[in-house]
Amino acid sequence: MTTCKEPLRIQNPILPGFNPDPSIVRVGDDYYIATSTFQWFPGVQIHHSRDLIHWQLLTRPLDRASQLNMLGNPDSGGVWAPCLTFHDGLFYLVFTDVKSHAGAYKDTHNYVVVASDIMGPWSDPIYLNSGGFDPSMFHDDDGRKWIVNMQWDFRKGRDPFNGIYLQEYSVEEKKLIGPSRLIYTGSKLGLTEGPHLYKRNGYYYLMVAEGGTSYEHAVTLARSKTIDGPYETDPEAPMLTSYHNPELTLQKAGHASLVQTQSNEWYIVHLCGRPLPTEDRRCNLGRETAIQRCVWSEDGWLRLDEGGNEPQLCVRPPALPEHPFPERPVVDHFDGGKLDLQWQSLRQPFAEDWLSVTERPGYLRLKGMESPNSRFRHSLIARRQQAFHCEAETAVEFEPQTYQHMAGLVYYYNSQNYYYLRIGHDEEGGTNVGIIGNDHGVYFEHTEPHVYIPSGQRVYLRLHLEASNLQFYYSLDGAEWNTIGPVLDASKISDEYATHLVDGYFTDWGFTGAFIGLCAHDLSGGRRHADFDYFRYEEKE
Repeated sequence: MTTCKEPLRIQNPILPGFNPDPSIVRVGDDYYIATSTFQWFPGVQIHHSRDLIHWQLLTRPLDRASQLNMLGNPDSGGVWAPCLTFHDGLFYLVFTDVKSHAGAYKDTHNYVVVASDIMGPWSDPIYLNSGGFDPSMFHDDDGRKWIVNMQWDFRKGRDPFNGIYLQEYSVEEKKLIGPSRLIYTGSKLGLTEGPHLYKRNGYYYLMVAEGGTSYEHAVTLARSKTIDGPYETDPEAPMLTSYHNPELTLQKAGHASLVQTQSNEWYIVHLCGRPLPTEDRRCNLGRETAIQRCVWSEDGWLRLDEGGNEPQLCVRPPALPEHPFPERPVVDHFDGGKLDLQWQSLRQPFAEDWLSVTERPGYLRLKGMESPNSRFRHSLIARRQQAFHCEAETAVEFEPQTYQHMAGLVYYYNSQNYYYLRIGHDEEGGTNVGIIGNDHGVYFEHTEPHVYIPSGQRVYLRLHLEASNLQFYYSLDGAEWNTIGPVLDASKISDEYATHLVDGYFTDWGFTGAFIGLCAHDLSGGRRHADFDYFRYEEKE
């Protein structure tokens, strides 16, 4: 990996691993980026920086069911494209909760929550509309507030990306008011989404994502003298894209957000992806966040500081003092009485009825619930894979009594695609270790036969990732490690592999990225528990 040096000291991506659809805001000397979390709970990741070089995960504001109830949401549903803004002492977070997205229809409910402090508490959500997705809030200098979002058209023969719509938001009435107006239908690239409004030198600037959120992705700017248009498209659009240059390290550049520094410098943060060296360029790290330095041209259009419209791997930082953060620990010992910030669950809040770090101090206890394919009650916590070369390890104490009891280490994309090194049980030999998995929803067993071990034995589990190669290991003493199963294809744990197109309709989407997790399952309904002593995640690059 290229290491950036003076004076280009910002290393892209600034938020590696699954961190798509960035929305950036500056409040005084602090910068915050909100990114999409889809079906992972708590909802919306917010990172913090003071120099645009160093970033740390700070909080996830949608942390209770009254704000975000995702039980039953589809894979890659849930929280899409948050927009984080600040005005008159309040943070505003606008987001979509997607209830269905495959086929012709999309059920996309848009909300806003507010807080006086970035760390919360955040309010319960105020409903906005359901006509489309990617809502964004704009605070005009006359005190009025506006919501822009794309609108979805399901009808045959129509462009489903029907355009960008504008409607006023009333703080007093806590709802949208007045007419909803179509203000922009996009450039020739099409698939116009991800709108954000800005105001500068008498112009309203509308920044949109176009081309679809894969390799044809792009950022387009349009402007108008009035907020409701008509909007003129940048004559040199798109202002940012990776399309047409497969040699770039940062692919899929698009879905951007603009910020001005205290020193009057301009930057955009944007979505990107780094493909594995596979034929179809799968990205198991998901869609990430990068940053580019920008300037305004004499005729009032936003341009990349380095010229052209391709994303740069190394970027010149602003004239701000450096502000590094402490390194996060490699090992989580599950002490301190609460779960570390790195962890997320699937669709549901952390709760003592299925997860505890206090019942057995120094251990994570997971009480098995529904199957690995469940979109409801799943006893799983996981963290993002954030480097191509990494290793994860845990130690499990688990006594399965039936084949319906399982627990272990999982490499997870969604309910249809995962690899699972689990401790299980069968009638013939008792407790065993083996690899199971799903491949587009088809169940596989990757170890034949499974490895039998003594009942009640503590088992150490490890996975090792080298680009698209995944190897699992197990140990009975934590010192002597044994490979188990074949080298598996890690590239299948990716957006590209998960996405399915049938007869012109997408029957399944992949918008997230690879997670490494700990899980327990009890298909009998008895909530058999597993205890995890520690979790180690270490990057090798």
